[in-house]
Amino acid sequence: MDAALRAGIAVYNAGHYHAAHDAWEDAWLALEDGDDERLLHGLIQCSAAVHHARDRNWAGAVGLCESAREYLADLPAEYRGVDVAAVREYVDALGSDPERVERGTPPSLTYEGRALALEDLDAPAGVEAGVALAEALGYDAEFVETGAEYAREGLAEGELNEFGVLLCDFVTEREQRALVATRLRQHVRRRQRREDDVAGLFD
Repeated sequence: MDAALRAGIAVYNAGHYHAAHDAWEDAWLALEDGDDERLLHGLIQCSAAVHHARDRNWAGAVGLCESAREYLADLPAEYRGVDVAAVREYVDALGSDPERVERGTPPSLTYEGRALALEDLDAPAGVEAGVALAEALGYDAEFVETGAEYAREGLAEGELNEFGVLLCDFVTEREQRALVATRLRQHVRRRQRREDDVAGLFD
């Protein structure tokens, strides 16, 4: 959950509100009812509210602000490093006046007192942010997700492999993103070919 939480915060702060929802969603769906589930659910509703307000879907934004408020209502002012009080304050303001998104950028989300940027993410969070951003930016989500699976395998063994490095570069190297995506695709295909070569040899 921590990697997804930080990834979504940095993606949100970069202005990719729909992609932030994607970064949090899998972790949220895996949670049982409780404070962690309410935190991610509230953040997802908040990011969706901002997304709808920016699309001038005022009624949708107001409804999502109401549900975000409900999910976040009983959490402490700070929870899991997130300034929940500030999120509640913003969804209250946005729900009362959704057109405010046309007058200014939504405030950044903070984690342990810092407004996380994409460049601040460690490898586990960078991998999750890469998957969320790839889909939002129109890249082939299938090969990116496969690369993320290989990256997670390495991280589980304490290693930042080439897939993790490339996904983190994809997140931070905005000017080189297309080139990094091409290299990631090449590495994924090479790994898949090796796996296909040995598949069934010992059946």
